[in-house]
Amino acid sequence: MAFNNEEEKTEDYLFKIVLIGDSAVGKSNLLARFARDEFYPNSKSTIGVEFQTQKMEINGKEVKAQIWDTAGQERFRAVTSAYYRGAVGALLVYDISRRQTFDSIGRWLNELHTHSDMNVVTILVGNKSDLKDAREVPTTEGKALAEAQGLFFMETSALDSSNVVAAFQTVVKEIYNILSRKVMMSQELKKDDASWIENGKTVVLQQEGNQSAEGETKKGCCSK
Repeated sequence: MAFNNEEEKTEDYLFKIVLIGDSAVGKSNLLARFARDEFYPNSKSTIGVEFQTQKMEINGKEVKAQIWDTAGQERFRAVTSAYYRGAVGALLVYDISRRQTFDSIGRWLNELHTHSDMNVVTILVGNKSDLKDAREVPTTEGKALAEAQGLFFMETSALDSSNVVAAFQTVVKEIYNILSRKVMMSQELKKDDASWIENGKTVVLQQEGNQSAEGETKKGCCSK
């Protein structure tokens, strides 16, 4: 997978991805590190919603990831809930050095599923892995929760860049793979439909006796 910053190309796909999780778990710094390779040690809580876009290439196709940073503070939740709509991917972030942010994962999953499609590709991200001495959530516990909920899992550090790009790539690539499978299935169905037409046959349902009948088509009589 290669990143692409050329503006003259038009992206083949646009994926909306949301960053969710409690306030101060490092969502904004994860996005800053991924999109601009920057880190802000004194960054303040995000007010409202911000988003960044990043282009990348997968299997020769240009993909634009539109990544939304939703504020984690409770008083902004009513504002940000509308921004879940249309999301096809999510990074659910907690701070490995703050147990309460991990305990909130269930609530964030419920909110995600309430305001978006149940099939949103989601990765559970244990951020601030550089704070080894302050760790309150073991890696094994994060993995176990992810497996139980059917999520991808990764620990990251926006400070030292560990796994930041990989976390975003995991989500984007899985979305692309799912979409590609759907496109292939659609193409196969179209081929099957075309073969029936070429063979001059049609299937008529709910005839007398509730039986299907196969008959010769007449020129110009059948249309889809």
